[in-house]
Amino acid sequence: MKRFLLAIMLAASAAFSVSAAIEVYEFDTPEQEEAFKKLGKELRCPKCQNNNIADSNAGLAQDLRLKVYEMLKQGKNEDEIVDYMVARYGNFVTYNPPLTASTLILWAGPALFVVIGFTVLVMRSRKPKVKTAKAELDIEEQARLDALLNEESADNKNKDNNG
Repeated sequence: MKRFLLAIMLAASAAFSVSAAIEVYEFDTPEQEEAFKKLGKELRCPKCQNNNIADSNAGLAQDLRLKVYEMLKQGKNEDEIVDYMVARYGNFVTYNPPLTASTLILWAGPALFVVIGFTVLVMRSRKPKVKTAKAELDIEEQARLDALLNEESADNKNKDNNG
């Protein structure tokens, strides 16, 4: 009986220690809550690289969510918050970086790749085909070939008549 009670107490203590922390934010207005959700989806976690801060469990993402919450409570709008994050973490923190000299290749690269590929295809399709395996014969070779073909056809006629 003692072992049973000990096992139950051990299981209960393990269950309480495994509980996950859930972040709860209280907003003054529904607009603030919507802005928080929108920014959580738009801002990228610098540590996770391909997760937004709403989906990431990294400590840095938790800090960014808290900073967004604090800034919204201070009355900052979405653009000010995004500008703050870009100033602190660079354009990487947004999923849609602005068109600048450093991001020009990201914006123009795919279109440039398609244009170059299409140009190569058009140029290759218009290129004249090279004749292969068909050589021009000179007069002597042509005469010799004709003689061989005539001889072959004569042999076939003789076989048909004798056969």
